[in-house]
Amino acid sequence: MKPLLAFVLCSCIGGAYAQSDRPVDTGALHQTEFPDPRGNLVVRWGQPPGRPAEARPSFDALDTNRNGAIDESEASIYITLANDFDYADSNHDRRVSRREFDRW
Repeated sequence: MKPLLAFVLCSCIGGAYAQSDRPVDTGALHQTEFPDPRGNLVVRWGQPPGRPAEARPSFDALDTNRNGAIDESEASIYITLANDFDYADSNHDRRVSRREFDRW
């Protein structure tokens, strides 16, 4: 049993020394390579860079039926509003008024 435990510990310690000295900086993502005779294992972690924000359409462009409010089907035109519809609709009447849209 002791030889098996010694082998496992040596394998773990040896693996720690095989790790690269420092992570490679690839912007917001980080990368570390673990060399291995069978091929390198590359581990990447972190938050990927964000996409540029799209221009926000006007209230009138989203209110296609011109009733003074944006309902969920109209909000689907602008995915950011569609994803945040419950927050934008502060009084929870399933419509976003001009005032709610401006506040959002």
